[in-house]
Amino acid sequence: MANARETELYGPVKQFFEGLGYVVRGEVTGCDLTAVRDRDVVLVEMKSRFNLTLVLQGIDRQQLGDTVYLAVDHAYGRRPARRWRSIQRLCRQLGLGLLTVNLRTAPAAVELVVEPQAVGVRCNRRKRRALLHEFEHRTGDHNVGGSTGQPIVTVYREQALRIAAYLATAQAATVAQVRADTGIQRSGGILQQNYYGWFTRIRHGTYTLSAAGHEAVQAYAHVLRAFTPPCQGEQLP
Repeated sequence: MANARETELYGPVKQFFEGLGYVVRGEVTGCDLTAVRDRDVVLVEMKSRFNLTLVLQGIDRQQLGDTVYLAVDHAYGRRPARRWRSIQRLCRQLGLGLLTVNLRTAPAAVELVVEPQAVGVRCNRRKRRALLHEFEHRTGDHNVGGSTGQPIVTVYREQALRIAAYLATAQAATVAQVRADTGIQRSGGILQQNYYGWFTRIRHGTYTLSAAGHEAVQAYAHVLRAFTPPCQGEQLP
């Protein structure tokens, strides 16, 4: 069997932490998986094979989360046995948890190999606040952790999509109308900045949807359907 991709590990690890009562999001401020339960923040970095890059990512994440795990494919993490014992010892010394994911079982099995330990790493409060803000303001888990080369559905993109969906129905609206009907307070900034090229200003303070915006509404229809409740006057595709 070919080497598993990181994205294949995400679903089983997500289910593992959801089973422990966590809310899980993928690709939050660069972290493969973020899980939050009450005030407890868990971060997981995933690779098909255990390597130095994974270790360095885990060490970096210790500035943000209370608990950090590394997750690897069961089949490619354990060979040879002597190296696998050294890997476990390294994780313990660094305070990193270690999970393996067996994709060859149905359902995939997640095994806790090493419990994470507190190592007194100084918390980067600014980055932690940014991570939690992004986590808490997303409407759902619209990203697969470990993805590369794929647009990430951030809070900003979610809000821009909601505005695009609104304009797809309204055809044209002022900033004040968009703000009132969608409830997105920074509607003016999103429309004026037009980061994704989805909007067209037809006169001062009034916007319509560009061709790229119509394409985005269709491409992200699955994300738009997840918004509950829909914006006032908004009809999702």
